[in-house]
Amino acid sequence: MKQEQYIEDLKDIRDIMNRSSRFISLSGWSGVSAGFFALCGAYAAYQTVYTNQDYLGFRSATITMESLLSLLGIAVLTLGCSIGAGIFFTTREARKKGQSIWDHQSKRLLTALAIPLLTGAILCFILLSKGYIGIVAPLTLTFYGLALVNASKYTLTEIRSLGLIEIILGLIATYYIGFGLLFWSVGFGLLHIIYGIMMQMKYKS
Repeated sequence: MKQEQYIEDLKDIRDIMNRSSRFISLSGWSGVSAGFFALCGAYAAYQTVYTNQDYLGFRSATITMESLLSLLGIAVLTLGCSIGAGIFFTTREARKKGQSIWDHQSKRLLTALAIPLLTGAILCFILLSKGYIGIVAPLTLTFYGLALVNASKYTLTEIRSLGLIEIILGLIATYYIGFGLLFWSVGFGLLHIIYGIMMQMKYKS
């Protein structure tokens, strides 16, 4: 009986330490919703840029100012929907666990995410302005993966493995540069949905 109580006390102590050092209220549904919106955005981008071509064939594209503005609009809408859904599901999860949505842990998490993401975003805008369109999709995957790996020490450990997969996918996409949108759909769409479902099943409360 005493041994069982001792083990239970150790579990409680570990849980308290985990809560004090990591932001653990990320919701699996946030990943699922982000993946869904990413797939919708990728499809809209494909319809904007490519017409009358095989879906799985190598493609080249010329971006006009009109299509570029349309792509930026799609990107902003996709990002806005993903962030909105992420805030909603994460806030709900934090309330269930009695954790504040804006505390020291979440601030450290956002800082760790922001540095690689902002660096990648600035680099991508520079390359777009110079006409290097094909490299943008691989770079967004790579820098997003770096951001996840960097932030994983402040949240769920599974985020690190997702980040490593995103980095590998970004490097492969750099080699197969004509299929950037397809890799982007897999990285931001399919992987988010898979990981979101896995996390929801593992950490559901």
